[in-house]
Amino acid sequence: MKHTPAVILAGGLSRRMGGGNKALRMLEGETLLARVIARLLPQCGQIAINANGDPEGFAEYGLPVIADGIAGFAGPLAGILAGMEWAAGEGADSVVSVSVDTPFLPGDLVHRLREARGRSGVAIAASPDETGQLHDHPTCALWPVTLQRELRAALESGLHRVGQFAAAHDPGRAVFDSHPVDPFMNLNTPEDLARAAGFVRAAPL
Repeated sequence: MKHTPAVILAGGLSRRMGGGNKALRMLEGETLLARVIARLLPQCGQIAINANGDPEGFAEYGLPVIADGIAGFAGPLAGILAGMEWAAGEGADSVVSVSVDTPFLPGDLVHRLREARGRSGVAIAASPDETGQLHDHPTCALWPVTLQRELRAALESGLHRVGQFAAAHDPGRAVFDSHPVDPFMNLNTPEDLARAAGFVRAAPL
């Protein structure tokens, strides 16, 4: 496949956002999902949405909706596994995962993740906080589809931390600037959403 596909992780329960479908929350006139899709479209050959429940809620976006293959809302790792399996079925050698609550993703995310791949083929995004300390963002990462069996076994054994699974595979890191806003800012609460709206109003991102 010429371009790396991506999966948007939208399968969470959104408890801190007050429930409902976080992907369809509005940020200055656009849903979070629409903003993430717009960031990824120029970078990816194909995009799928990982979500659980009724896929009709995403019909207007015209993208495949893939549910977790692990029962019980096992978290973003289950979505990454679903993305690996989907991408493998499309003939891809790897897949990029991103979270639906990161509307400011870099325009060169996919390219730089591919450039940063470690020995296992895994690469994760990272950015500094306001003090300069670097933070990993393992839900925004590149994963070789050959890891799908190992990931399924890890999930079935009770592993749910994305960072732990990534760390076990000696990932490379693509480090991005955090100015004027951290491109991996997660919108987990209504307060986060309001803060992000302020950034958009101040300087369209």
